Amino acid sequence: MKIAQLVSKLDYHFNTLSGEVITDADRARALRATQISSIINDSRLIEKDCLFFCIVGAVRDGHDFARQVLMDGAAALVVEKDLDLSDLEGKTPVKDPVIIRVQDTRYAMAYIAAAYYGNPASEMKIIGVTGTKGKTTTTYMVKSILEASGIRTGLIGTIETLYADVRIPAKNTTPESTVLQKTFRDMADAGIEAVVMEVSSQALMLHRTQGFLFDLGIFTNLSPDHIGPNEHKDFDDYLSCKSLLFRQCRTGIFNADDPYYKKVMDGHTCTVETYGMTPEADLYAQNLELIKEPGELGVSFDVKGLLDFHAEVPAPGRFSVYNALCAIAVCRHFGVKPDQIREALRGVHVRGRIEMVKVSDDFTLMIDYAHNAMALESLLSTLREYEPHRLVCLFGCGGNRSKIRRFEMGEVSGRLAELSIITSDNPRDEDPMDIIRDIVTGISRTDGRHVEIPDRKDAIRYAIRNGEKGDIVVLAGKGHEDYQEIKGRKYPMDERVLIREILEEDNGKR
Repeated sequence: MKIAQLVSKLDYHFNTLSGEVITDADRARALRATQISSIINDSRLIEKDCLFFCIVGAVRDGHDFARQVLMDGAAALVVEKDLDLSDLEGKTPVKDPVIIRVQDTRYAMAYIAAAYYGNPASEMKIIGVTGTKGKTTTTYMVKSILEASGIRTGLIGTIETLYADVRIPAKNTTPESTVLQKTFRDMADAGIEAVVMEVSSQALMLHRTQGFLFDLGIFTNLSPDHIGPNEHKDFDDYLSCKSLLFRQCRTGIFNADDPYYKKVMDGHTCTVETYGMTPEADLYAQNLELIKEPGELGVSFDVKGLLDFHAEVPAPGRFSVYNALCAIAVCRHFGVKPDQIREALRGVHVRGRIEMVKVSDDFTLMIDYAHNAMALESLLSTLREYEPHRLVCLFGCGGNRSKIRRFEMGEVSGRLAELSIITSDNPRDEDPMDIIRDIVTGISRTDGRHVEIPDRKDAIRYAIRNGEKGDIVVLAGKGHEDYQEIKGRKYPMDERVLIREILEEDNGKR
C-alpha cells in the first residue's frame, strides 16, 4: 500500500534523515508513492519495507530504536520528535526511507492502521461500552441478544476476543489500534455484522479507538479506579478520558442514575439516550423482584419507556438490572423484538462475573472478579439482600500492589460476610503470608470471623466442605483468570478446575 493512502486523513509533513522538512512538491509526491509492506510498532519485529511507529511508552521510547529499525529495512518511520539520522544517508537497505512527522504518533497510528486494513469498522455496526463496572457483563448480554435475533456479532473485551469460531484470550481490555483494526478486518471478512467492545479509559487516553466512529457509545457508571502513576493522575483525568467516547460516536446511551453522567456528557457530539430506574430515563426498569432458587440467584423486572415488557436475568441485584437495561437499550437500535430479548437474557452467563457453579443443593457458590474494595462491597451488599443463612467470602489480594487495597478489602469482607476465608491471589514477588497478614489487619477492624488458608485449592475445599444450608459462598478476585502469578511466572490455576477436582476427590472417598 502507498504512503499517500495511509496518511490521507492526517496532518503531517515529510522530513529528511537530517530532520529537515521536505517542501519540494515533486519530491514529496515521490515520497507519497512509497510502498509499504506492513505496519509495525515493535522494533523486534521489523520487516523489509515496513512502516514503523516510534511510540513514546511508559518504559521505552520508540524513537530510540529509529536508527536500528531503518538499518533493519524499514521503509518509513512515523515520529513525533525531531531526529537527526543524517549519518545513515546512503547506508540503509531502503533507499530514501520516509520520515513522517506528526503531532502524536499514537493518534496517527490509529488512523494509519484503519486505512491499512481498509477501514473495516465502516463495514459493521460498532458498539463501544465504557464505565467503571459492568462493561464485561453488558457486552456479553448484547452479544447474546443480537445473535439470538440472527445478527452475527463479535466481541472484544477483558476476557477475550470472540467471533464466529474464533476465541482469542485478551491481553488488554481494549487492544492497541493496530491489533484492533486487524481484528475488525478479520471479523468483517468472517461475515460479522456487529461488534460490541469494552472501551477502557486507557484506550481512549492513548487513542487506540481513533480512526473510526462508533455507531453506539455506552456509559455504564463511574467511580474512582485506575488512578495511579501509570494510569490516570486523578479522578478528573479518569472522567475526562471516559467522556472522549462520546465525541467519537453517533448515538450515546447513558446511565441517567449515575451521579457523573452529565459530566461524562460534557462536550459530546452524539445523539443522547438514557436508561435507569426512574421514569425520567428514556428506558427504565420498575417492579424489581429477587429470584432465589437452589444454586441460582436472579432478579426480574418490568421494562418501561421506549419498550414495554417483563424480563429476568440469572444474576443477582440492581447492578444486574442496570447491565440488562443497558443491553436492551443497545439492542433496540437493531430492531430486536422483546420476546427475543427476554429469552436471550435468561440464558446469559459470563465467565467470572457472578458465575454460579453448582456444587450442592444446600448452598450457592459463585465465582466473581471483584478484586478491590469497591467491587467487593457492591457484590456482598447485593448478596445480603438475598438473606443468606451465612455469607462466606473467599479472597486474597495481589502482590506488588498498594497495601491499602488489602486493608480495605479485609474491612469490607469482615463487615459484610459472616465468614472470610483469606487465601492467596496473585502474590507476584511477595510472600503470600505477608499479604494475608495485611488483609487480616483490615478484618481486625470489624467483628467478622475469618480463617487463613494460604493454598487456594485448600481454601476452596474448606469452603465447599463447610458450606451450610442456605449459605452463599463467593470466590472473589480471580474471576475469569486461569492462572496464578508467582515470582514472575504464571502457573495454571482455574477455580472451575479446582472445584471439579475437589468434588471428584470427595466423591471418590464415599
